[in-house]
Amino acid sequence: MTCDKSENVAWDANPAAGTRKTLEIAGVEFPFRYCPPGTFTMGSPASETGFWAFLETPHKVTLTRGFWTLETPVTQGMYKAVDGSNPSAFKFGKRFPVENVSWWHCQAFLEALERLNVAPTGFAFRLPWEAEWEYACRAGTSTAYYWGDAWDDDRANCGGLNRDAAPSAVGRYDANPWGLFDMSGNVAEWVADWKGEYDAAPQIDPTGPESGKYRVTRGGGWMGQVEDCRSAARWGCGAEARCMTIGFRIVLARKV
Repeated sequence: MTCDKSENVAWDANPAAGTRKTLEIAGVEFPFRYCPPGTFTMGSPASETGFWAFLETPHKVTLTRGFWTLETPVTQGMYKAVDGSNPSAFKFGKRFPVENVSWWHCQAFLEALERLNVAPTGFAFRLPWEAEWEYACRAGTSTAYYWGDAWDDDRANCGGLNRDAAPSAVGRYDANPWGLFDMSGNVAEWVADWKGEYDAAPQIDPTGPESGKYRVTRGGGWMGQVEDCRSAARWGCGAEARCMTIGFRIVLARKV
């Protein structure tokens, strides 16, 4: 269940999952949803269609700190308000996700946000850790997709060569149970982690390998296969790679 009438809660509170709160940054609204501390099973069972051995090994993860996740992927309007540019291949408008951005573009965007000094006291903007991303995507669910185990063409923009054939405006498809849009499909999203194999042992606040060749992307994209949009599906690219199917989402988290 999402809680929309909650803008008056404090950023440092621990409200209900899906609580919505907004910031205005450079004249543009940035809506966030709260993801509370919790434990979940990260990865997928071998019986799930699309399962990748070692890369999706199920394991318990505990996140001890709540965080605020941007309600949508960063849009072209958000990106331009902060960075002053629009690197997207599909310049369709301010409500469309920014894409064609490398992992390093994401870091530059975050640095520009930092210079604006708009984060609430004690908080910082960053990319989500991979465990945080999957936790937010699942929003309390344990199925292949946050709506169930079967793919549904009406729930996400994927397989675009046969459907939209391009990114869609954010929020066109229904949100997950915590009010987050486009966690599956539309554009894949960079996260903070290096890509590595999963350990089946329980983990607490994991941040991934200390080094690697590829940075992780999550969520699948408009041109990919539907299995890529599963909550557990993982891909990776070199940090300098730019692709018209990859964007990003930011979180607002307490400084540690």
